[in-house]
Amino acid sequence: MNPILIGLILYLAFLVIVAFWTFRFNKTLGDFLLAGRRLGTWVVAFSERASGESAWLLLGLPGVLFAAGFVELWVAIGCTSGILFSWMFIARPLRVATGKLGALTLPDFFERRFDDDTHALRIFSSLIITFFFTFYVCAQLMAAGKLFALFLPITNLQAMIIGGGIIVFYTLMGGFFAVAWTDFVQAILMLITLVVLPVVAVMELGGWNSALAQVSALHPNHLDILGGKTGMVAALSIISGLAWGLGYMGMPHLLTRFMAIKNPNDLRKGAVIGISWAVLAFWGAMFIGLFATVLLAADAVLDQEKVMPLLAIKLFPGWIAGILIAGALAAMMSTADSQLLVSTSALAEDIYHQLLNKKADQKKLVFISRMLTLLVGVIAFVVALVSKELVYKMVAFAWSGLGASFGPVLLLTLWWKRTTREGVLAGMICGTLVTIVWRLTPALKATLFEIVPAFFMALLACVIVSLLTASHTRGGKVD
Repeated sequence: MNPILIGLILYLAFLVIVAFWTFRFNKTLGDFLLAGRRLGTWVVAFSERASGESAWLLLGLPGVLFAAGFVELWVAIGCTSGILFSWMFIARPLRVATGKLGALTLPDFFERRFDDDTHALRIFSSLIITFFFTFYVCAQLMAAGKLFALFLPITNLQAMIIGGGIIVFYTLMGGFFAVAWTDFVQAILMLITLVVLPVVAVMELGGWNSALAQVSALHPNHLDILGGKTGMVAALSIISGLAWGLGYMGMPHLLTRFMAIKNPNDLRKGAVIGISWAVLAFWGAMFIGLFATVLLAADAVLDQEKVMPLLAIKLFPGWIAGILIAGALAAMMSTADSQLLVSTSALAEDIYHQLLNKKADQKKLVFISRMLTLLVGVIAFVVALVSKELVYKMVAFAWSGLGASFGPVLLLTLWWKRTTREGVLAGMICGTLVTIVWRLTPALKATLFEIVPAFFMALLACVIVSLLTASHTRGGKVD
């Protein structure tokens, strides 16, 4: 049997075992959605990182480095800065606030925080989460199709069914316990792949200086952090790259990690773990794409987002390559499971339980949650089938929408006492609409990453509306 296939099968078998093992821990909706707020620092930190960096990091980012070069450095700088900011200024106040209010989800937090008896904040935020996460999960299923079809004699459709089926299964079985613990292992596997592969690539190319010289000889602009661009074009390119960092404070599947930790004081330690992981991972992903331009130069690379697994096969024996490629599979699954769970929570807790059936018992709520996990997975699968976008672009759209819709309003809610319910609602709607309009307008899309205008217009909308409505609406920072 193909040694790569053996490695992938063993990895998938591990996920199924975890699903059955964690099934017994889900007795209440709080267990299913937040693991009963009983997770430790290392699990939270590694789970947050694995969920934050999806197949985009192992397939998408190396792919754009392969195609465009070091101009994508600004993306890595923006992301690591955003991760640090989120851990330092969002994590602890959010954990304390949600704990005091008894909120299980982000929509639940907004409603309880502002005493919103109209349920407008809950409904709009739930719809925003479900909409953008459908595209996000879709991107992970597309990555699964690319990965499995590369090594197995099956079609992309069959590959997506296998990958998506396993993700949905262990998420609906084990809930947040399964997601967090599989993420912990997946984060380790991802880091091994992102550190080992570029180190071996440098050795194969004769050392650091030799590797860079060979890249420069083949692609003169690949080592230029401006990619040969000048003036306003270069400035907008830098801003667009750095702007990826704005999204972290508004990602519901990452924020739930902060909400699930047992002791809020441990989040400072988690910040050190998380940012250390991020620095190693992002630089590793970039160097994989950069050195692949030389090592795969003689090969016909028809899909730039397959350079990581192709490089692993080229440099390692089959069984080791299988382990490294499982890192890409881990990246895809660690994000998809988290997004499925957050989408489920938005529908099960925020819509069904709080608005439609407040008297539902815990057993029924867990069952409903599992069925909704399956439903969201099927919808994302259908979208993935008809989509022609790259994984990188699909993630960028979802990242912008979620980051702009929730990042500004959450930051203000936690730190600005004059924030109001109306301001938060205005910010959410503005962030969502600007993201969609900017994305669908070719002239705008070509100039600047949509999260930049969407984020700052949402921030401005929240501030202005809050000031106009502050006299008759309760606001303030939760201490």
